[in-house]
Amino acid sequence: MKKYSIPYFFWLLIFVVMPLALITLMAFSQGDMMNISTFSFSLDNFVRFFEKTYLSILKNSLVLAAVSTVLCFIIGYPAAFIISRQKEKLQNILILLFVIPMWMNFLLRTYAWLSLLGSNGLINKFFGLIGLGPFDIIYNNKAILLGMVYNFLPYMVLPIYTVLNKMDESLVEAARDLGASEREVFTKVIFPLSLAGVSSGVIMVFIPALSTFVISSLLGGNKAMLIGNVIEQQFRFTGDWHFGSAISMILVFLMFIWIIVSSKLNIDRESEGGLW
Repeated sequence: MKKYSIPYFFWLLIFVVMPLALITLMAFSQGDMMNISTFSFSLDNFVRFFEKTYLSILKNSLVLAAVSTVLCFIIGYPAAFIISRQKEKLQNILILLFVIPMWMNFLLRTYAWLSLLGSNGLINKFFGLIGLGPFDIIYNNKAILLGMVYNFLPYMVLPIYTVLNKMDESLVEAARDLGASEREVFTKVIFPLSLAGVSSGVIMVFIPALSTFVISSLLGGNKAMLIGNVIEQQFRFTGDWHFGSAISMILVFLMFIWIIVSSKLNIDRESEGGLW
């Protein structure tokens, strides 16, 4: 180990490895860790999670995370493609417009939607002016999805834009010289070569969407419980850190599976030459 990497090693050890070790220990145990007489190893926390109530919450969380990821892709890929085809100065301006909201606190960004989506919010007031509404667009899954897409869309746009912007244009020109139509150029060259960015964007959107609790608490009004809310409740209100740790471990396991599957798909595409 080189000496200049020692601080990073200790940083990872203290702030990554040790917290994960503590969560793992609590997930597989019961009782007070400071009291040997009451502390014992157990799988009851994991068994409890497989009750119908928690599995239903997990299913809802997975569905909302998947749908928000798909929506971010549908919106984000065309946006990234259009930006990558602009002049460099305009590209920088457009990317900055996506990045600026990320400079604001995540909680404040989500709070802002309350004033927009409420019964007396700006959106319903606008519809009222044209004789429509008011619409029930807050405290439901639709509002949560909107919050997820708004907050996580830049994480889809930026990696896709980076890959598209660095793409070798000679490959596109070669396809055109060989008689490929614009549609064929996109489907056979541009899109396959941008899949690395798509894969990164999907991971960067799906994982935080699956574990979020702020968006569902504010925009869902605690009517739509997600797995992140359950974990938050165990640590902040219920005080059952063992069960909260077990749920966290299950969530980490699901995220690792998602990352491994995505990485495997990327490797398979690269082994086939990167094109379909």
